[in-house]
Amino acid sequence: MQQKIKKYIQKIDIYTDQLHDIRIIGLLSFAVIVLLISWSGVRAIDANYVLQKQISKLEQQNQVDRLANNNLKLQNQYFNTSQYLELSARQNFGLALPGEKEILVPTSVALAHTSELADSEKVQADSTRAKQPAYQRNFQAWMNFFLHRESLQD
Repeated sequence: MQQKIKKYIQKIDIYTDQLHDIRIIGLLSFAVIVLLISWSGVRAIDANYVLQKQISKLEQQNQVDRLANNNLKLQNQYFNTSQYLELSARQNFGLALPGEKEILVPTSVALAHTSELADSEKVQADSTRAKQPAYQRNFQAWMNFFLHRESLQD
């Protein structure tokens, strides 16, 4: 046991003696300099990546704002047309063109000739069910069966 300890102490002495060699010190200092330069480069690349993401995000926001401005310009152009002015006068002020007649229909008569709309939840469930693959619909049907849920197909 003591022989092993002596061997390790001798090896440690050899390594510490090598640290006093100028070549080893130069090699270690070169390795440290290379690591520092590499670390600096990695930080610069990371900073450039973050800045590039910010630039891209701002460019996209700028494009969205530009499209919103164009949309508002088109809306303003529409509001200045005679067609819009005529529709606005009809809806807001009850005005009509000369020679036109207004016919008032009682609400009960108008509602008697309408049809019922489908329940919006059922329509939405049907549309999502139609988009699901067959294996997902089958799995959902089994889950409804095991959990005693009502089927949405009714």
